[in-house]
Amino acid sequence: MIKKLSLILVFLLTACIYRLDIQQGNILAQRDIDKLRPGLTKNQVVYVLGSPVIDDSFSDDKWVYLYTFTNKKTEINTRKKLELWFEEDKLVTAKGDYKLPEVFNEKSTKE
Repeated sequence: MIKKLSLILVFLLTACIYRLDIQQGNILAQRDIDKLRPGLTKNQVVYVLGSPVIDDSFSDDKWVYLYTFTNKKTEINTRKKLELWFEEDKLVTAKGDYKLPEVFNEKSTKE
């Protein structure tokens, strides 16, 4: 009888384990992304957004900001990506899952 009660107690306790949500990468605020403009230097971009989470070892002219969030209660995964390209240490283009300033959209429609 004691074995059965202890097994039931163990099963009940394991069902009550709290699962932590997991955030990884660069947490970017839309107000910071709105500050991006073509012509910003790499230092200015780092000041606004922070350092990118991924370093491209083949090219220093492409920066990738990644963010992932896993909600353990609902098992929903959220992933966002922002890619920035530089020429001569100046920001020239950006694309990704965030709403980008219109100056980047205007440039892509002219091409």
